[in-house]
Formats: sequence, structure tokens, C-alpha cells
Amino acid sequence: MSNRLLKSLFSRFAIVAVCSLVLPSIGMSAPEDVPAPFPQSTLENTVRIESSGHLILFSPLREVNNEIRSETMARLPVSGEGRLYQIARDSSREQARDHYLRILRQRNAQILFDCEGIRCGRSNVWANQVFGQAVLLGRDATQDYLVAGTVAEDGSRWLTLIYTVTRGNLREYVWVEHLRVEAGATVPGFGSVSRRVEGPIIVPWQGGVTYRFNWQATDRRLVTDLAREEGAVVALVGYSVLEENETFSEAMDRARQATESLSEVLSKTGVPKSQQEMIIVGPAVVFNGPDRQGDRVEVVVISR
Repeated sequence: MSNRLLKSLFSRFAIVAVCSLVLPSIGMSAPEDVPAPFPQSTLENTVRIESSGHLILFSPLREVNNEIRSETMARLPVSGEGRLYQIARDSSREQARDHYLRILRQRNAQILFDCEGIRCGRSNVWANQVFGQAVLLGRDATQDYLVAGTVAEDGSRWLTLIYTVTRGNLREYVWVEHLRVEAGATVPGFGSVSRRVEGPIIVPWQGGVTYRFNWQATDRRLVTDLAREEGAVVALVGYSVLEENETFSEAMDRARQATESLSEVLSKTGVPKSQQEMIIVGPAVVFNGPDRQGDRVEVVVISR
């Protein structure tokens, strides 16, 4: 393989590595609006937040001598509010989390940190010392947290925090903080990704000889619309799960064939192959996020 080809492949994969920090932009939504509540939930409490030093964590927490410790945290000047919701018994906190993730994708949010279960730290510390909501005290193994950043059209920056937990009585709750960050404040990790990158849009696939792609019509239209921009490149990044008794090469071949199939679909719907770049990852890269698992193609659009 020539040095030139190696450099080309490395550059393409570097783009994907950067894109892994960004969630899909699948529609227009105002970053300054408090995220719409999960439909199967009931508002329990609303807290106005006005602070010159509001504590926000960007890494797992721990408690040492009754003090919160975290590798990356900040006390930021913010204004906004926190909302506590109780999830209906016939629903789940996973569905609630997915609801808020969809909203964040619509806003082209940048996920700054997320964690699940024990990796987040102790639930009682999140409940009592971080959020000040005792009702959020639950099981360490059944909690998750994320903080995401968005930029409004006027340039203002917004942080959205989502924490879900299952209590010992099996009742489930969501805590949402939506905060405007004052100009000039430094937010760890925010703003480091180029706004020229849109995506990834996650497209799960199934099949062998023929392939079925599970993606929304709004996602397809978005890719087509973004591709119309002069010089835009549509990167198709193919992933596969290494199945039992399957070799790495076989998993790579499955990912390649599925990605080529999606490429054909796009070429028939207005995205010519001359604009497309295929990158086959297969099972070689693993993400922790629940929405980036399984056999899938991730579509990323890079503007000129």
C-alpha cells in the first residue's frame, strides 16, 4: 500500500474520530428552548438556576471527605432552570433518555460527557450534593448522566444536563438542567469540534445478500439537502459486530457490503458516488453510547 493511500485513509479516519464527539443534526430546533418533556412523564418540580459558579461535571464523580471530586468539572456563570420529572410506570428511563437524545440531535448538540451505571459514581452524591434533589437517590447501577452543549443563532452557548435514575422502590425519575452560559466562560471540551461536520446520522442495517436500513425519512432528506452544498463530502462509515465464530475479516466484509449497499441507495436518491467516501471500520472501533451499537452505517457530511 502506498504512503499516499495510507495518508488518505488516516485522514479520513481522523475525520470520523472527530465526528464521534458530535450527535446527529436531524432538524431545526432552538437551543435556547428547554427540551420538551418526555411524554410519559409528569413534572414534579421546577428550580430556577441563577449562579456565578454553578457546579457542572464533565467526568465521573467521587466523594472524598464529604467533598465532590471529579477529574474534569467547572463552576460556571449560568442562568436557566432545572426540572424534575417522574416517569410513568408503563414506560422507562431508557425511553426517556432516548427522547432527550433525539432533541439534542435535532439541535446538533455536542456531547461533552456521558456515563452509565456505577461508572458515573454514587447516586446519593449526584442526588444530594450535585443536583440537590433527594428524590433522585437511587441505585448506583441504574443511573445515567450526560451533559451536552449547543450554540444558538445569536452565538449564545447552552448546556443541557440529563440525569435518569431508578429508585429502590422502582420508581424512575429524570432531572433536566438547561442553562445559558455567560459569554467568556470556559466550558471544558465545548467548541473544539468544527461546525463544518454534520453527524453522524446512525443507520442500523440488517441482512446478508440484500440489506434493510432503518432510518427516518427526515434523516434521508437531511443528507440529501446537505449534499447539495458545493464541495460537500458524504462519508459512509461502516460498522459491524464481531459475531460468535466469525473472523475479523468476515465482520469487515459484512460491514463493507452493507456500506456499499447504502451507497447505492444514496446515489439513487440524489447523492452521487462522486460525493461519497466509504470508510470501513467493522468491529475495530467500539463506542460506549447506547445509540452507537450494533451493525450500522454512520453518515457524516463535511462541508467545504
